Amino acid sequence: MHTLLPQYDSGMSVDKLSISFDAELGNDVRNAARQSGRGLSAWLADAARAKLRADSFAAFLADWEREHGALTPEELSRAEAELGLRSEAPSP
Repeated sequence: MHTLLPQYDSGMSVDKLSISFDAELGNDVRNAARQSGRGLSAWLADAARAKLRADSFAAFLADWEREHGALTPEELSRAEAELGLRSEAPSP
């Protein structure tokens, strides 16, 4: 039987949420999910996971900097390069 609803493993619990976006953001989210080939719920779950990871990492860095001092521009530049976050080489 084919269904339009996502299929979940029988052991997976699901928390259904109702969310609201402004119209433009809602359209952008639906389009991004469609372009990714994933369902809207899966796309939003991935986005939520990414945001939670980013927030956790930001909290870790803030704690680390409180204990060890602020990262230097050189350390930040090296991290950007190693993480592939910089699209071009830094100026000398």
